Amino acid sequence: MRKVCVIGASGKLGRYMVGHALDRGYEVVGVCRERSVPKLADFADRITVVPGDTNDREVVRRAVAGCDGVLTVLVPWGVRQYSSGTAQAVLDFAEPGARLVFSCGWHVARDGRDRYTRRFRATVRVVTVLARLLRAVEVDDQVEAARRIFASDRRWTLVRGSDLEEGESQGLPVWSRHVGDPVLASNLTRRVDFALFMVAALTDDTLVGEAPAIVGRLTPSALAHAADGGSPAGHGAP
Repeated sequence: MRKVCVIGASGKLGRYMVGHALDRGYEVVGVCRERSVPKLADFADRITVVPGDTNDREVVRRAVAGCDGVLTVLVPWGVRQYSSGTAQAVLDFAEPGARLVFSCGWHVARDGRDRYTRRFRATVRVVTVLARLLRAVEVDDQVEAARRIFASDRRWTLVRGSDLEEGESQGLPVWSRHVGDPVLASNLTRRVDFALFMVAALTDDTLVGEAPAIVGRLTPSALAHAADGGSPAGHGAP
């Protein structure tokens, strides 16, 4: 892994990913909307910035050229298929053999074995309807983006994040293949560690073709899982 593209680099998660990638000595290309370029000022002399909408196919094509890995924040902004457009552009234009790591929320189901509480399902329904009425966020389009990723024969990983909080790093999060597993019950991850998991996935071949759902390493459910003899933090639960 030598050169990495971060699509959605100016957001909170994106900036953490840029930082982690630079810490590993990667050459970094960042993509963000032109008006958000100033948010990357702290990295201005250390990365290449390609301004433009992240679902702009020409912008993505230029940005991922020559990259060994692509980290993509699937943002469901607006009502113009932003997430699915971004995902499709990455799938179409990333270099052959490149590691593709995408981010989304827990609401994206993988194989029918995820278990959601009634409260979680109700919250997703309400947010989906309100966001559609306000034409602000297109939750269903993130699901469509995931469907396209799952159907792809590329070397992908789709990281499904819990609720997020700021704070110092707790280390690499714990993950499981299925939402609803006890290890994930705390439903909370430090944003800096979500980014850490994304960047670490670039060189973890065990995550190719996986959609890990993550939770903070030091949350009560993760600690209880470890105490019961479960997989160590940072590795998938069966």
